[in-house]
Amino acid sequence: MAWALLVTLLAAALGRVSEAQCPTAAELRPANGTRLCALLYADNSPYYEQCCAGDALPVPPDSDVPYMPRSWAGRVSSLVVGTRCELTVWSRKAKKGSTRRFSAGAVPRLQEVRRGLFGDWNDAIRAFYCTCK
Repeated sequence: MAWALLVTLLAAALGRVSEAQCPTAAELRPANGTRLCALLYADNSPYYEQCCAGDALPVPPDSDVPYMPRSWAGRVSSLVVGTRCELTVWSRKAKKGSTRRFSAGAVPRLQEVRRGLFGDWNDAIRAFYCTCK
């Protein structure tokens, strides 16, 4: 019984630590120091330490993208929004369909973010607008 409790607590602690594999909102500054509004990632995983991986699409502040680049439409599986920034996404091109706002922070698994009654936001982003204060 004590082992089961210990294993459960250890798994919960490791789960929180492994979420740190995604960059924090404050870390969204490339080497040259310019600010990023968000980073969109193509890959995620059932394991949080493997999320925010694969190809990354940097999003500068005040980006208004009604049509995702061809290789990115329907590919975003993880995202990080910068400090004092907000990312608004749409499920259809030309800013149509379902919409969702993400504030500063990491979302390692978009499949955990509900979109309507039966869907989620994994591989569903087709347009976005990102702004920072």
